[in-house]
Amino acid sequence: MNDKTVAPQQHDLYYVLRICAVAALGGLLFGYDTAVISGAVEPLQQYFSLSPAQTGWAVSNVVVGCIVGALGAGWIAGHLGRKKALVLSALLFTVSAIGAAVVDSFVWFVIYRIIGGLAVGIASTVSPMYMSEVSPKNIRGQALGMQSFAIVGGQVVVFYVNYLIAKGATDAWLVEYGWRWMLGSEVIPCLLFCLFVFTIPESPRWQAMAGQDDQALKTLARISNDAHAHHLLAEIKDSLHQDRPGRTQKLNLREAGLALILFVGCMLAMLQQVTGVNVMMYYAPMVLKTVTGSTESALFQTIWVGVMQLVGTVIGAWLIDRVGRLPLMRIGTVGIIASLLLTSYALYTQQTGYLALFGMLLFMVFYALSWGVGTWVLISEIFPNHMRSMGMSVAVCSMWIANFLVSQSFPMLNEHPLLMELFHGAFPMWLFAGCCVFCYWFVARFVPETRGVSLERMEALMLAKLRRQSPEHEESAALRSSQA
Repeated sequence: MNDKTVAPQQHDLYYVLRICAVAALGGLLFGYDTAVISGAVEPLQQYFSLSPAQTGWAVSNVVVGCIVGALGAGWIAGHLGRKKALVLSALLFTVSAIGAAVVDSFVWFVIYRIIGGLAVGIASTVSPMYMSEVSPKNIRGQALGMQSFAIVGGQVVVFYVNYLIAKGATDAWLVEYGWRWMLGSEVIPCLLFCLFVFTIPESPRWQAMAGQDDQALKTLARISNDAHAHHLLAEIKDSLHQDRPGRTQKLNLREAGLALILFVGCMLAMLQQVTGVNVMMYYAPMVLKTVTGSTESALFQTIWVGVMQLVGTVIGAWLIDRVGRLPLMRIGTVGIIASLLLTSYALYTQQTGYLALFGMLLFMVFYALSWGVGTWVLISEIFPNHMRSMGMSVAVCSMWIANFLVSQSFPMLNEHPLLMELFHGAFPMWLFAGCCVFCYWFVARFVPETRGVSLERMEALMLAKLRRQSPEHEESAALRSSQA
């Protein structure tokens, strides 16, 4: 018996999407927590009298927590389970939102934001991991697309909340109180996450790895049916012990090919961050204010940056299981490069119209449908079962390290007197465009098409690509894997 004999309609898709939606609340808080600073950064800069370097630290300190949280998420999710890791992140989100909103010390502001970073690091690792492990292979891309949709949805919501808080307010009120309301507004989605996370089951693949076969069988049967549940559980157990007994939940890079798979996962995660998306998300109001001249107008236009990312995410989630991962990644990367060049042209020529905004909107659409959706899908599925928790932990940690470097360095590049005098803010955009050229090459060279391939057969597909097999051999191997 193989997967092909079990009709896709026999899966309870409503149940799968419902539990994935709850897990995606971690992604919503990820987006909310990382983007809320965009509206608060300028008032914070004035309230605490921050230098450009300190302003970068005010934005990027959360990423320090993200790095630590992502690195620890592998151990937590591997030893305690995916569900308990999500519960922990929900509690940390709540503590951070309340604490950061009431402090009067920049040191304590940083501490509470780092606690929020711990929550983001855990949620950004475990939410997509959980979703990939409970989703049937034929809808895995769409289910994981919910993670990207939730991240962007959280960003759009907070952009609008920030705008409503700033609308009609004086600069003095924003500096004294406005940023507190922006940061404190996160408590509402935090409480929702805390409430609903207890309603989802544990990941059946983690239960199988932990020796809880009865519970895993029960969850798998709830997702599909008894016959498919018995078959899939046997396949999971076989993938864990085949050829190399005792490898369960270990990250042994001496095993042939696993270091290469980890390398690809880490590179995909880091390259997502050097596309320039951090600038669009964290510093959009600061960039747009240079062409609008008004904080309120810049915050309003930032809402549309988030809306267009949401549109791109919906397109990407709809297409990723239909046309595949690689076509979206390639087309999107070309679009990102063109959008960055357009935005940089508007900044360089100091045009005060809507050209810079149009370039940013175009960027968000192309980014969202490719690297926004595709990266989370790929890093959630390319790792073998036995190393998924640790592999994703290291990959997401790499993502946050790259995020920190970009978000910390951008204000210094953007506000450098000589660079600003010569290029008027366009220089960072050119750097990101150059990085995207490398992104295109990397995807074409190292990433296989994973559409329709079961998680248990992903290792063979990855190794086939990395060992530079002929195109004919690689295509036939992928076809055999998807049909098995």
